Amino acid sequence: MSDGTWWKHGTVYHVYVRSFYDSNGDGVGDIPGMLEKMDYFSWLGVDAILLSPVNTSPMHDFGYDICDYRGIDPVFGTFEDFARLIDEAHARNIRIIMDVALNHTSYLHPWFIESSSSRDNPKRDWYIWRDPVKGGVPNNWRSAFLGSAWEWHQPTEQYYLHTFLKEQPDVNWRNPDLAEAMLNELRFWLDRGVDGFRLDVANYFVKDKLFRNNPFSFNPISNQVEKYNKNRPETHAVMRNLRQLVDSYDSRMLVGEVFSYPPGDSELSASYLGTGNDELHLAFDFSLLYRKWNARKFYKCIKNWYAVLPDGGWPCNVLSNHDQPRSFNRYKDDQDSEKRARVAAMLLLTLWGTPFVYYGEEIGMKNFRISRSELTDPAGKKFWPLYAGRDCARTPMQWSPDDNAGFTSGKMWLPVSMDYKQVNVETMKDDPHSLLHFYKKLIEIRKHKKAMTHGKWKARSKGHHGVISYMRKYEDETLYVVLNFTDQRKRVNDGKQGQWKVLLSTHRSSFEHFAELSFELYPYEATMIEKIGELK
Repeated sequence: MSDGTWWKHGTVYHVYVRSFYDSNGDGVGDIPGMLEKMDYFSWLGVDAILLSPVNTSPMHDFGYDICDYRGIDPVFGTFEDFARLIDEAHARNIRIIMDVALNHTSYLHPWFIESSSSRDNPKRDWYIWRDPVKGGVPNNWRSAFLGSAWEWHQPTEQYYLHTFLKEQPDVNWRNPDLAEAMLNELRFWLDRGVDGFRLDVANYFVKDKLFRNNPFSFNPISNQVEKYNKNRPETHAVMRNLRQLVDSYDSRMLVGEVFSYPPGDSELSASYLGTGNDELHLAFDFSLLYRKWNARKFYKCIKNWYAVLPDGGWPCNVLSNHDQPRSFNRYKDDQDSEKRARVAAMLLLTLWGTPFVYYGEEIGMKNFRISRSELTDPAGKKFWPLYAGRDCARTPMQWSPDDNAGFTSGKMWLPVSMDYKQVNVETMKDDPHSLLHFYKKLIEIRKHKKAMTHGKWKARSKGHHGVISYMRKYEDETLYVVLNFTDQRKRVNDGKQGQWKVLLSTHRSSFEHFAELSFELYPYEATMIEKIGELK
């Protein structure tokens, strides 16, 4: 467990804990359920597990409203369960990354209870309180759930700020005591062996000191340019302090969610890497999450992301997460969806940077539209029917063709997708040609080929005519990846001569050799080829 660069070279598996595996029949996934599936993580070959929040919470936003940073919520298990998870993961050389919300707490957090008790409480300034302005809210800032971001507190006759739900009051990172307290909460988990943290909405932490109104815009969500309530310059100082803390421990990391509107601002995400060595270790760039299936657009996203990284910065890549529709649906074609999923898998796991695989992505899990009566996501409840919320991407993991997809023996917290009898781990493990085995092989190649984890990335075909191809080179290893995004035959004429052998392909045998990288691609072909020598 001593490799300090594991976060650069490993594959991270993102688990939405509520939906992964239920050990006790209450219909909600839990940490003991993850413990029961540790052999699956090892079999798949992942190097780290990113957990959705498991800290103590009233669950108004499913764990992103924390009332005890040092506790484990009983719905997920006990503190001892979590300690065992760390031990069991480390025994398998797998790291554990916690997801923490540091921009805000629950309104039931003891800090906020103290802060709201009186205007002169020592913790009053740990949150953001303002007097009314002209008898109304302090400014025009909007909540992510629409409406004002300010909530009136009658007992103390001031407003408090909540960027999200009113049950999630924003903390004041300008207060040094609050900042130190937050560092201590992370230190608590670092001391217990946690390997890293995902920072929820990392670019929201610091607000404008003067609380100026945001300018108007045609942003359909907030009707304003969110200039003063996020992405303030002082946020970078917070990131540097967090980085210093984490770097004081061996082999730990920070990955940040950097959200923007319009989404997919690569330059903004890269800015939170600082110089590449002093802020976040990794920052999510969500460009590919908002692109339709198009090779040229994909290539431009990748090129732009790499171009804006600072010297020494390291990229990470992601196709799905708990807040967005699953990639299988976003890249959907009624007849060719799984073929596209294989192309996307090879792209994700062969690009330069750290790949994050969202649970179920490896078996082709789909969004499942939840009926209004079964919605749990507060965003879905509020914006129905214009927006059905995030539940569609959080449905239970499909383990088997048994009842409830093998997820639970009880009543599920969300319904499972109706395709679970065909799309499940058990069925696909028995099929060596399944999407699951394709993911497993890609992850295995990443482990054994340093060109995939350490090598340079050099584009060859740049998305024109529906084909992306690139080289990955490191020392004496050269790998060539070619991806046909179309349902038509295409030809590549790269011109590179030598002795080449197929390493992994959706269409070709591993016995196939080439003397030149010039050949015809099958529809939706994804192929990785290794150079094994020069022509004699």
